[in-house]
Amino acid sequence: MDLATFLIQCLNALQYGLLLFLVASGLTLIFGIMGVINLAHGSFYMIGAYMAFALAEPVSATFGGGFFATLLVGTVLAVLLGYVLEWVFFSYLYDREHLQQVLMTYGLILVFEELRSMLVGDDVHGVQAPALLSGTLPLGEVMTYPVYRLFVSGVCLLLAVGMWFVFTKTRLGMMIRAGSTNREMVQSLGIDIKFLYRVVFAAGVAIAVFAGMVAAPVSSVYPGMGNSVLIICFVVVVIGGIGSIRGALLAALLIGFVDTFGKVLLPSAAGVLVYVLMALILLWKPDGLFKAS
Repeated sequence: MDLATFLIQCLNALQYGLLLFLVASGLTLIFGIMGVINLAHGSFYMIGAYMAFALAEPVSATFGGGFFATLLVGTVLAVLLGYVLEWVFFSYLYDREHLQQVLMTYGLILVFEELRSMLVGDDVHGVQAPALLSGTLPLGEVMTYPVYRLFVSGVCLLLAVGMWFVFTKTRLGMMIRAGSTNREMVQSLGIDIKFLYRVVFAAGVAIAVFAGMVAAPVSSVYPGMGNSVLIICFVVVVIGGIGSIRGALLAALLIGFVDTFGKVLLPSAAGVLVYVLMALILLWKPDGLFKAS
């Protein structure tokens, strides 16, 4: 493997890991802070990808701005979707057993898949990257790297820094962390914990939808695309530590590099390397890399 190929694989691993972090961070927020096992989280990623496809023409015709306007409109719709879902469904799950949470969120997967089939169909679709980011950068004398992939990595890094700042440096983050530790105490201080949880859930949904939208030009938009993402997101949450944002970031990057270089160096074993990594880390630290933060 020459230097240019190595650099391209490193960039691919970084982009995949950061994108995976976006999806998994929403899951670890909902799972770690609210205590709800949300199997439907992968469906939010799928919804985001289909939004990028379905909203592109209507948004461009109405507002202009192309792909970036579609991202903005889709994110706003995702926040509303998350708020309504928490209000109508998830608010009744906090005191229920995990089996009931699993059954209801699995039912939501079936509902979302059926709605997707009715509204968009079962075909595979592609989404064009914005013209501004459709070029490539030279790496070495022969190879190039897409500008859009670098854009995705940069956006993911900005969001990661933003989430760290909100949860560690702001009053809202302090209330969310306190609510995840002792809900009754936070309520006794006059904080509306129900509204706080709705904000957390809406944010988790919006992050997953946004990840699906920015990933759509990189990969195809196809039925069931959220299922495989959900599995690997749970691996990220387990490795990083339930409820830990920095743990999710480190775990996602580790998985990105193991998966990417595994497919290059050990293609026959690439499918199990991520799970071997999880097993080794859990043998070393059974609670994951970090505690909730």
